[in-house]
Amino acid sequence: MPQSETRSSAAPMHGLMPEGRAMLPSPARTALRQAAAALDRAEQFHQPLEMALALAQVARCFRGLQAHGPAERYLEQALAWANTLGAIDQSVEILCLLAETGCSLAESLVAGDGRSRHAARERARDRVFEVARLAGRVADPEWEIKVLLRISDVLDRCGDHDDAVELQSRAMRLMYGPHAAGDAGDTL
Repeated sequence: MPQSETRSSAAPMHGLMPEGRAMLPSPARTALRQAAAALDRAEQFHQPLEMALALAQVARCFRGLQAHGPAERYLEQALAWANTLGAIDQSVEILCLLAETGCSLAESLVAGDGRSRHAARERARDRVFEVARLAGRVADPEWEIKVLLRISDVLDRCGDHDDAVELQSRAMRLMYGPHAAGDAGDTL
């Protein structure tokens, strides 16, 4: 079972937003408070499913506030809990969120922070390729197609256009069969 060091070490509450906006009430901040309360309740029992869901919800709220760093840290914890369950679908969903969050983090970093930007993109790519490896094991074949298209978008945003097209082709083969992805040689 993963160590639970949630809010205290995962996402310090200072420095998440520009000073002028930090205290403004908003639906996103209200949702974060509710998600934090749900996480507090889940931490009382340390049930893997409840912990994974609560941590992922806190991360989604941080993403809504454009706080991608803390979101990524909460998603990493959620993934650790999901992995204890052996639930491929839950792990794939969290990995998709991690890939999207890593890409958004890279996009939000200033140009002068090239190393951090590159590291965030590499984490996003690594997660995409892990999702691609696991996608064939999800419970619903229709969802597998959606997952492949979703992560191909992340690769495209990271600049990996060729790999993105490969994933799109894989999704098309699942949707339409072996002749969908431009097997022109077979049709001539």
